Amino acid sequence: MEKSKVYFTTFKTSGSENLLQKLHRLCVTAGMKEINFEDKYAAIKIHFGELGNLAFLRPNYAKVVVDLVKECGGKAFLTDCNTLYVGSRKNALDHMDTAYENGFTPFSTGCHVIIADGLKGTDETLVPIDGEYVKEAKIGRAVMDADVFISLTHFKGHEAAGFGGAVKNIGMGAGSRAGKMEMHCSGKPEVDEALCVGCGACTRICAHEAAIVTDRKAAINQDKCVGCGRCIGVCPKDAISPTDWHANDLLNYRMAEYAYAVCKDRPCFHISLICDVSPNCDCHSENDIPIIPDVGMLASFDPVALDMACVDACNRQPVIEGSVLAENKEHDHDEHHDHFHITHPDTNWRTCLEHAEKIGLGTREYELIEI
Repeated sequence: MEKSKVYFTTFKTSGSENLLQKLHRLCVTAGMKEINFEDKYAAIKIHFGELGNLAFLRPNYAKVVVDLVKECGGKAFLTDCNTLYVGSRKNALDHMDTAYENGFTPFSTGCHVIIADGLKGTDETLVPIDGEYVKEAKIGRAVMDADVFISLTHFKGHEAAGFGGAVKNIGMGAGSRAGKMEMHCSGKPEVDEALCVGCGACTRICAHEAAIVTDRKAAINQDKCVGCGRCIGVCPKDAISPTDWHANDLLNYRMAEYAYAVCKDRPCFHISLICDVSPNCDCHSENDIPIIPDVGMLASFDPVALDMACVDACNRQPVIEGSVLAENKEHDHDEHHDHFHITHPDTNWRTCLEHAEKIGLGTREYELIEI
């Protein structure tokens, strides 16, 4: 397969060009204006950030992409789907309140927010793909109603997928609540009572009342658990871990097939910003210090090549002292020095990109063009 072009620019600026102007130039150089936007609806998939989290992308970046769509005659909207877990984005009303509080208002971005899977996360389009793991993807309806799809991704670590890049932003992010449940359903966590302090963080985050605390020790009701993994990420003592160590791989496979369902048969463009690279997803109501320094902005028509270029760029960076990565690196036996695997040793991000390439979503082979 021919190498895909991935365009890259650093966050270094000059007096004649600020970061927003640089992002505009990156998108234009990478070919975004080659898409026919005239009188077309363009869904810009972004993560609005959980309340309390400050690592999400600033709305200013979204406005650059919105303005570009408008320049080309299109009608843009920012979108995401509701979450599976309990938080500030579990229904459309809370989700929009969160988006606005985090700065994603029509006044700051130049367009409206539409929560793609509706008020309760049930407004979905069934997309047949006959994949190896997914036969019919459940995608938020507004995402599938759009004529053009654009992903604007904050590239960071992730406690289940290894990292959160373009494929995750598209596949997991555009899945309805039922779709998210389908992607997560393989892994059921368990509690190590010797480490558990009974703080109740797992019970507060669980949307399905599967986590309970009795006599200051937590337990997971396997019948109620859907395997979303939020309790694993929120536990302050690392007392919760998966029982099925292949579950994260299955999550990655399904996520890749969901991304394929979103992108197939229509124009798509993908942008990733590697900044504030927190160890966990922006779904957390907090963010830890970054694991590496800010790297830059990348864009491509190929989400797989884009993710591969991003992870390669991250792995070339030094480790930030005091970060989770720095702490884990002291016990590192990973000869590849993979920052994301060291941050979350029970993950293997490669399975997602390998499967995405296998099903035709894109290629891991890329040509990096610096501007």
